[in-house]
Amino acid sequence: MTDRSTPSQRSRQITFQKGCTMALDEAMAIDDTVFLLGEDIADREGGGTFKVTSGLSTKYGTDRVRSTPISEQAIVGTAVGAAVAGLRPVAEIMLMNFITLGLDQLVNHAAKLRFMSGGKTGVPLTVRTATGAGGGTGGQHSDMLEAWLAHVPGLKVVVPSSPSEAKGLLLSSVLDDDPCVVVEHTQLYWTKGPAPEPGLRIPLGKANIARPGSDVSVITYGRPVGQVLQLAEKLAGEGISIEVVDLRTISPLDERTILESVARTRRAVIVHEAVGQFGVGAQVSARIGEELHGQLAAPVVRVTSANAPVPFSRPLEEEYLYKISDVESAIRKSIA
Repeated sequence: MTDRSTPSQRSRQITFQKGCTMALDEAMAIDDTVFLLGEDIADREGGGTFKVTSGLSTKYGTDRVRSTPISEQAIVGTAVGAAVAGLRPVAEIMLMNFITLGLDQLVNHAAKLRFMSGGKTGVPLTVRTATGAGGGTGGQHSDMLEAWLAHVPGLKVVVPSSPSEAKGLLLSSVLDDDPCVVVEHTQLYWTKGPAPEPGLRIPLGKANIARPGSDVSVITYGRPVGQVLQLAEKLAGEGISIEVVDLRTISPLDERTILESVARTRRAVIVHEAVGQFGVGAQVSARIGEELHGQLAAPVVRVTSANAPVPFSRPLEEEYLYKISDVESAIRKSIA
C-alpha cells in the first residue's frame, strides 16, 4: 500500500493502543450512528481494560460510549439488534476467550442474516477483542481463536500487526456493512510505530507485502509480523532475501497475493501464534499446494505454537509459544 503520509507523520510515533483509539474517534466523528458498548469502556469506569476507549465518552457522551453489565451474550446480542435497526455498533469483548459466551449471537445471527434475508438485511457490526500469550495470563485469557471465526461464512476476521495497521483496519471494519471481528494482540498495545495519516483506511481482504524478497515467502499476521521483519533484516546481511506477507485479514483471505508471492520465491514458511492444528496456516498451506503443486522448490513449512492450552507458568508459556529461532531454522531449511 502506498504511504501518503507526510515526513512529520512518519517521524511521529504512536502506540498500537492509540491507533485503535484514533480509528474509533474518526469513525464516531464521520458517522453519528457509530456507538461503542462493552464492559467498563466509559471514562468513569476507566476507559476500558486496555484504555482504547479512554476519552471517548467524555468527547461523545455516554449515549454513544456505553458501559455494560458483565454479559458477553447481552453485549453481542444488543449489538446485533442495533446493527439490524440501522446503527453501527462497536462491541468490545474484553478478552477473546470470553467471545465464546456471545458465539450464538455472532455465528447464528450476525453472520447469517444477510444470507437468510436474500441480501436485504446488513449487519454493520464490529466486535473488538484482545488476546495473546506472553503476559502470563493463563489459558482462559490468551487463546488466538481466529480460525474458529474464519470458519464461519459471513464473518470478516481482521488481525492488525502495527499501530498504523490497527488504525486503518479498524476504521475500515467499523464502516463496513458486514459483521467484522478485529483481534488485537495484548502484547502489541504499548508497542510503537509511525503515526498513520488522517483518514487512513486499509481495505479488508487485501494482504500487504510488508517487505519484498526473492528467496522465500514468509506468510504471517498480527504480532509475528514485526518479529519476522526484524529477522528478515538480520538475514539480509547474509544475502538471504525474505518476502514478508502480512495477511491483515484472515477472512476474506487474499489468496491472490499469497500465491503470486510464493510463485515468485517458490518457497513458503507460514507463521502464526495460534496452535497449528486446523489453523489458518493449514488453509494457506493447502491453497499453495493445490495451486502451485510442482512449482515449489521446497515443501511448505508451518511454525506455530504448541498444541496445548496456554500455560500460566511463565517458563512453560515460553516453551508453548512459537519461536523466531524456529522461523529462522525453517527459512534456512527451505532454501538449503
